[in-house]
Amino acid sequence: MVVTGMGVVTPVGTGLSAFWRGVTSGKSAVGPVTLFDASAFPTRIAAEVPDFDPSDYMDRKDVRRTDRFAQLAVAAGQQAWDDAGLSEADPERSGVLVGTGIGGMGTLIQQHDVLLQRGPERVSPFFIPMMIGNIAGGQLAMRYGLLGPNATVVTACASSGNAVGDAMRTIQWHEADVMLTGGTEAVILPISFAGFCAMKAMSTRNDDPERASRPFDQGRDGFVMGEGAGFLVLESLSHAVRRGARIYAELTGYGRSADAYHMVEPHPEGMGAALSMRHALHDAGLDPSDIDYINAHGTATPKGDYVETLAIKDVFGAHAYSLAVSSTKSSTGHLLGAAGAVELIASILSIGYQVIPPTVNLEQRSPDCDLDYVPNRPRSALVRRVMSNAFGFGGQNATLIAEEFSVNA
Repeated sequence: MVVTGMGVVTPVGTGLSAFWRGVTSGKSAVGPVTLFDASAFPTRIAAEVPDFDPSDYMDRKDVRRTDRFAQLAVAAGQQAWDDAGLSEADPERSGVLVGTGIGGMGTLIQQHDVLLQRGPERVSPFFIPMMIGNIAGGQLAMRYGLLGPNATVVTACASSGNAVGDAMRTIQWHEADVMLTGGTEAVILPISFAGFCAMKAMSTRNDDPERASRPFDQGRDGFVMGEGAGFLVLESLSHAVRRGARIYAELTGYGRSADAYHMVEPHPEGMGAALSMRHALHDAGLDPSDIDYINAHGTATPKGDYVETLAIKDVFGAHAYSLAVSSTKSSTGHLLGAAGAVELIASILSIGYQVIPPTVNLEQRSPDCDLDYVPNRPRSALVRRVMSNAFGFGGQNATLIAEEFSVNA
């Protein structure tokens, strides 16, 4: 299974080059919320995608009929498809798998307001198809005429990690030769902010937004919400070789598990996270010592970072202290359902550039987080095999492994 195309729309940059510069800059994209008036909220900061114009990717009529989460998906999906150079693909052997945690909440809120203020007859006939989570996959299939498997995964912040893994399985099970897969999320909205603030899950470092997302740091106080999308083109190796495709990496391992513990808190010993990582290693046929870099889930919540650290030490043993581990959420914010795919793309780029992106804002490592988190600056290193974690509310976990592609392997 190989990766032949990638595309991103993120707070640190749109397009692979800008995104890579962003996640290796040592800076954060977090700033004051501009998408709505957040002055009454305990958290007033977020990582927004700057200067995104959906009409660069869609005609204006379709823009009006499409929620922002699907607009971001179309943009990143188009980038990935174009990057793969897939001018021709068998429609019946090509499909789409998308992850989103929440879907078109912006449209839901907007149309609910229309209902209350103007009555049921003024609700848009496009309300339902704009809101439903599976419409992003539907939009991409329609755009490229992809008739093969098409599904949407909703596992909270693990959604796009699971989507990419399930797309991988779809090809391995010979149901398709090509899959366009990834994740998207756009819920920087009053209602979602209110919900996460009520849970006390988000950082309140409002006076210093660029330093608010600080995974594994002693001063971490919660995640910072972001928005964006990341998509990849996966192909069977034979299909990619046959058409002479450029290959970024080989996707070799996928693990998934459940904590079966709590609605929002991770298992206190990291059992689910560890099981997901072990499944991915087994699937890839690798020993723990084979992994060079882990792109951690690393949300900057006090419990989450500690438990992920425990799980890594459980799975990797002594090698955990030789591993490079970083959280690119420190730069991008937490992209929720899009995080897994975007962070896998960062991991694959680390193989291509032989550079590990840093965990920014790591000023004083928490005593309970004692691994090498690549603080504040990118690091040149030999990177051949990478692991990317994505864990979601409900205790749902996804782990992916990508490896440097070798023609002679």
